[in-house]
Amino acid sequence: MNVARKSRLAAGLGAVLLGASACSGIAGAQPNGGGGGSATATASQAVVSVLPKNGATGVDTNGAVKVSVAKGKLTKVAVTSSDGAAVDGAISADGRSWAPSGALRTGTRYTVATTATDTTGRTSVGSSSFTTLTPAAGATTYGVFNVDPGATYGVGMEVSLNFTKPVTDQAAVNKAVTVTADSQVEVRGHWFNSQRLDFRPKAYWKPGTKVTLHLRLDGVKTASGVYGKQYKDVSFTIGRAQTSVADNTAHTLKIYRGGSLYKTYPASLGDAQHTTYNGKMVIMEKDPVVDMDSRTVHLGNAYHIKDVPHGMRLSTSGTYAHGNYWRPLSVFGHQNTSHGCVGLHDVKGGGDPSTPAAWFYNNSLIGDVVQVVHSPDKTIAPDNGWNGWNMSWAQWTSN
Repeated sequence: MNVARKSRLAAGLGAVLLGASACSGIAGAQPNGGGGGSATATASQAVVSVLPKNGATGVDTNGAVKVSVAKGKLTKVAVTSSDGAAVDGAISADGRSWAPSGALRTGTRYTVATTATDTTGRTSVGSSSFTTLTPAAGATTYGVFNVDPGATYGVGMEVSLNFTKPVTDQAAVNKAVTVTADSQVEVRGHWFNSQRLDFRPKAYWKPGTKVTLHLRLDGVKTASGVYGKQYKDVSFTIGRAQTSVADNTAHTLKIYRGGSLYKTYPASLGDAQHTTYNGKMVIMEKDPVVDMDSRTVHLGNAYHIKDVPHGMRLSTSGTYAHGNYWRPLSVFGHQNTSHGCVGLHDVKGGGDPSTPAAWFYNNSLIGDVVQVVHSPDKTIAPDNGWNGWNMSWAQWTSN
């Protein structure tokens, strides 16, 4: 073979080798510069480990997701659900690991995308996916709450949830269930027992405040083998400021608007044998007609009035503010004759809008506060209705 032919073959072979080198590098690798030599592609030494493994199913929603790196640092971790929602989490201070800040949702497919760099700055990327468990029948719980979306409530409204199963991990639920207000006021929760969690601010809400209950319970392990099943927001608004004071001694109901006395009506509270609780009571429900049977409040056959007009419940145990047509008008403002309720003059059927009971009913909101003073009875228990206002802020925030 002559010299010219050898030169052409050598040149052609070099071109082939150069082309092969240019196409065989690892994606994301950075070239390693050499003194006077040709550049070569070198893979990043950062090795990312993701648990659970790619394609895993039935993954627990709590504590199963762990991302770590060897020979490098994590620079980005993105975990997203199948509907595009991002999972909150943070890379550790040393850049070696990442974990979600809360529970994942049940029965959901998640994708994990990672980026890491080694000590020379070379990048390593990766991705995987997994699907979380679907709890067995009977292994879920939810909180039955007392607020409706878009509703308007009084300044004393408390948000109350009753869970369908006992909660043993209250700390996890405290992170998953919160209440916020656009007025930036602090709102705190209080556990009355293993199934009831109520929320309120330190003082009554300001009129016009928008309040939102945030439920992020889906996937939260509330007890051994039990998972939460709610993921939603419920927003409502606080209306005008109205509070009332029922005075057991003066036999009056004074109604305040914006802190100023607005109206005073004669009233009749509990008699000497059936005294009315003292304390602040929040209107829980309003019913134009209430069937009141003494047997339901453990008073035997003392009464059964099927058509009590303008009823507003103040306690779970049966305290009401309501209209009274069966007592003479002369009683109101002078005698206490009820079985523990706050009674106002009314007519049978409740059809006269000018009576005190009708006005009070028509101008009250669920969430308004009726405070009873000067009664010989004890202060109502804070969990007998939505009456946490009878606890100090220190007591309320103690758990």
